[in-house]
Amino acid sequence: MSGTGHKSASIDVAARISVTLRRLGLPGLPRNYELVYEAYSGSNADLQQAFQALGDTVTQAQMDALGRRFLVHHHGEGIVADAQARIQSNIEECLALLRNGQSRLEDYGRVLDKASGDIARTDALKVDIIRNFIEVLTTATDTSLSDSRGTIKAMVARSGEIERVRTELDDYRRMAHTDVLTQLSNRRAFDDMLAHVYDDPKNALYFALVIADIDHFKRINDSFGHPVGDRVIKLIGMLFRAALRKDVFIARTGGEEFAFILAGTTAEETLRIADRIRTSVEATPFVNQRTGANYGPITLSLGVCMASDADNAEDLYRKADAALYGSKNRGRNRVTMHGAGVEGALSDARAMYRKESA
Repeated sequence: MSGTGHKSASIDVAARISVTLRRLGLPGLPRNYELVYEAYSGSNADLQQAFQALGDTVTQAQMDALGRRFLVHHHGEGIVADAQARIQSNIEECLALLRNGQSRLEDYGRVLDKASGDIARTDALKVDIIRNFIEVLTTATDTSLSDSRGTIKAMVARSGEIERVRTELDDYRRMAHTDVLTQLSNRRAFDDMLAHVYDDPKNALYFALVIADIDHFKRINDSFGHPVGDRVIKLIGMLFRAALRKDVFIARTGGEEFAFILAGTTAEETLRIADRIRTSVEATPFVNQRTGANYGPITLSLGVCMASDADNAEDLYRKADAALYGSKNRGRNRVTMHGAGVEGALSDARAMYRKESA
C-alpha cells in the first residue's frame, strides 16, 4: 500500500469513529475516541464484544465503565481516589465499632461492680439476693457476649471490604502496567523499572538494557492488515517470554518495539542472550495455518547498552536506542552493542530508517 493509501485509510478510520460517536449521541471526548478506535481496530476481542453489546443506545457512564475496564490509564487517579475513600470509610467504621465495644465492656464492668457491691453490703446471703445476683450476672454476660459477637462479625465484614478494595487496586495496578495485546509489561511499567536501575550505583554495574524492533513491520501491516500485525506482535511477545529467564523484565514499549532489562549479566552474556532472541524469531515460521499465508520472514534488530556505560536511566535508553538504529542502518536482523562509532552514526541511521518507514 502506498503512503497516500495508508493516509487515506487513517482518514477513513477517523471519519468512521466520528460518525459512530455522533450516531450514539456521545461527545467527542479523547477517551471516547480512543475507546471506539480500540473497539474497531480488532486488537482486543473482549473490548470489541463489550462495545458491540452496548447496542445503539449508549450513555457516557457506560463508556466510562468500559474505559475503566479496558483503558485504565484514563481513570487511574479516580480509581485510586475512590479506593482510598472506601478504605478510609471502612477504617473509620472499624474504629467506631471498637469504641462502641469498649464502651459496652465498661458498662458490663459497672454492672458487675454494682452487683458485687450489693452483695458485700448484705449482712447475710439470702436466697433471693443470690438469685438476683445470678440473674444480673447472666443477663449482663449474655448481653456482653452477644455484643462482642456482633462487633466481631461487623469487624470481619469491614476487613473483608478492605481486602476487596486492596484486590481491586492490585488488579488496577496490574492492568495499568500491562500491555493489553501481549500481556507483557507496558511502557509505563518499563519507565518505572528503568528508573530504578540506578537506585544503587554499585548494583547498576550489573544491569543491561536491550531494545528490540521488528524489521519492516510497516510492510506487514500494509500487506496483510493491522489484525495480522497485531497477531505477529503477540506471537513475538510469546517467543520472548519463552526464550528469556523469568527474572528478566520484558516490556512492549510501543508499536513494534520491545525492551528487556537484565540483571547480574556481563556484556558478553547479554550479547549472547540478545542474539539468541534474534535467531529464535528468525527461525520461527509465521504462517496462517488456516489459509497458508506466510507473513515472514520476520526478523529483529536489537540494540544493547550496559548500565555501566551510561550515566542514568535516560542516558542508558538513549545509548541502547542509538545501538538499535545502528543495527537498522547496517542492514537489520542483527545485534549492536553501544560503543565506538554507534553514537556518531545515530542521526544518519534514524533519518534513513524513518524515511524508509514513512
